[in-house]
Amino acid sequence: MNPILLEIFKHRFAAVAEEMGVTLKRTAYSSNIKERRDFSCAIFDKDRQMVAQAAHIPVHLGSMPLSVASAVQSIEMEEGDMVMLNDPFSGGTHLPDITLVAPVFINDRPEFYVANRAHHADIGGMSPGSMPMSREIFAEGLIIPPVKIVKYGKTDDAIMNMILKNVRTPDERKGDFSAQIMANIIGIRGIGELVDANSMETVGQYAKHLIDYSERLTRKEIAAIPDGVYGFSDFMDDDGRGAVDIPIKVTITISGETAQIDFSGTGSQVDGCINAVYAVTLSCVLYVIRSLIAQDIPANAGCLRPITVKTSPGTLVDARFPAAVAAGNVETAQRIVDVLYGALARALPERIPAASQGTMNNLTIGGLDRNTGAAFTYYETMGGGMGAGPGHDGESAVHSHMTNTLNTPVEALEFAYPMMVNKYEIRTGSGGNGRFAGGDGIVREITLLSDAEVTVLSERRRHGPYGLNGGEPGACGKNSIIQSGKGLKRPGKFNEHLRAGDILRIETPGGGGYGKLSDTDGTDSTTN
Repeated sequence: MNPILLEIFKHRFAAVAEEMGVTLKRTAYSSNIKERRDFSCAIFDKDRQMVAQAAHIPVHLGSMPLSVASAVQSIEMEEGDMVMLNDPFSGGTHLPDITLVAPVFINDRPEFYVANRAHHADIGGMSPGSMPMSREIFAEGLIIPPVKIVKYGKTDDAIMNMILKNVRTPDERKGDFSAQIMANIIGIRGIGELVDANSMETVGQYAKHLIDYSERLTRKEIAAIPDGVYGFSDFMDDDGRGAVDIPIKVTITISGETAQIDFSGTGSQVDGCINAVYAVTLSCVLYVIRSLIAQDIPANAGCLRPITVKTSPGTLVDARFPAAVAAGNVETAQRIVDVLYGALARALPERIPAASQGTMNNLTIGGLDRNTGAAFTYYETMGGGMGAGPGHDGESAVHSHMTNTLNTPVEALEFAYPMMVNKYEIRTGSGGNGRFAGGDGIVREITLLSDAEVTVLSERRRHGPYGLNGGEPGACGKNSIIQSGKGLKRPGKFNEHLRAGDILRIETPGGGGYGKLSDTDGTDSTTN
């Protein structure tokens, strides 16, 4: 192996995934994809191992290998074909996240696969935006098993029309699907150019070298963690259906250069929609382990080789069909990260920060524009405070951990939807106090200009993000509706029909503080 070529191929593979992402962003119709960039792209070898990814959404990328495996195992793909799926129980995350997988044929054989996943602002279901207060997955939208959506380079119109008949905004969906198809075409072309410039043998060898390289550095990082057993637990506020304080527990056992991550003791799956499938939990583990490595290495299949993940089927972190899972991907994923970092803080107190906001503050709004009569569906997640760490305050008003999206700009929101943004500001003082202060959350206040159905799925409304080493928790988030000048408090998860003129106000959590204010070195033992 030539180390210079290894570095070159690392960037060349990543560049293909990045170019896929640029294409998807620039050709998409919805603000959720083109503005918030709620999508991800990756490259896989012929054995369906992830070789490289773009710097997109952690919760997408860690789970995408399972979707690719499901697509390849379920359907025999020819050159020019693409397979679509969104089934969370076949490697997906939740139904709005739709994955397209395409083979890259070299010398009449599929030597690589390219894939992208994008969050669609509606895929049917019981409420606009397909992020409902559901009790089973059937209410969350159209379930798409692996199906060949492109055959020999031509879209299957029968399947596409069936999908479009089940969504509220078919023109927008069709545009976003076209963008996903084109992104994969760009990926196929990029891998082909890489092979033409070198050879299939060389490209294939360095794909394997990159995976082995990531494995070696991950093992080295784990070996630097003191051997031992480290546990932590935290709670989901509620499931929106009456269950409260639902535990997520993890025990991390470090032995040499391997780690076992055991979620035994986590609560059973619940009636509400916060259940996470195994693919989501695996994504969280990959994200946390990769974040420990300071070097710029590919986040690929090699990062998980030294890791064993143990879950119990039927629990909150490994839900069984037909559990409702819409918020497991966005809310429970954040808490899984919190408990993983909480356990690692016991092993690496000098490196691990306090909890960040621990929620994505999901907001969906849908209805009919009273001026045009056209249907609209809007989805966004909102930033908050990051946790403070050893030697630094937490960042304010940013997306953190399992989301890597941007905000929806006020101008884009008001241009595309019947809404007006009254307020968008930092929620001063919401970060936890400590020697280093947690970052502040945000305040976002929106006036509806048409009647609409609103769904909010949020967390950290009852339990604030934890502080570490004596730092205080971040402030809990708040949700409220303002009608006729009167503020009405709402829970963390709610669905409501609102009228034009009503105001929705979301105050997102701050991050946890780090270290006692009186500390001089911030090295007291952790408090959680």
